[in-house]
Amino acid sequence: MTHGVVSTLAGLGVVGQVLVVLLVLLLVVARDRLRAWLWGYELWAAFLVAAVATGGSLFFSEVANFVPCELCWFQRICMYPLSLLALFLAYHGDYRVTRYLLPFPVIGAGVSVYHILIENHVVSKPTACSIGAADCGVKWINYFGYMTIPTLALTGFVLLTILLGLAAASPEETAATLPADA
Repeated sequence: MTHGVVSTLAGLGVVGQVLVVLLVLLLVVARDRLRAWLWGYELWAAFLVAAVATGGSLFFSEVANFVPCELCWFQRICMYPLSLLALFLAYHGDYRVTRYLLPFPVIGAGVSVYHILIENHVVSKPTACSIGAADCGVKWINYFGYMTIPTLALTGFVLLTILLGLAAASPEETAATLPADA
């Protein structure tokens, strides 16, 4: 069962990467058309991405017994709140707060890139990565020759950055004003 779920998550990662490419191309070529297509569903899509990433992360550590390393914990810190906050904002249709969520996937993507560089021995492994129970350079999964856990996380963070960015750029948003008696 574990192998099947890991394969499914890796497959979802590839689908996510295809979506990233398509969304970026649509942003470059037809931004308004993409906005019209996703209008009103950006936060729900962000919730779905964050929920799958959070569930996959928990599966890897709790079911597959992959011990999360130091960098994995930092990625989790950036991902886990997004699943709850995106659900809350989507349910309430609150696009005003979305811009304050953008630092989470941007920082998480940076940590993921750093983790990928360590895994592939492009940068040397920090001593903190060797002290704990898990080694940051271990590739717990390696599908399609490149799909590792940090690559899955990076895919989720990039999708979240695009979706939250689209939600934050809501054309109906009004500028904040002070009350008349302030």
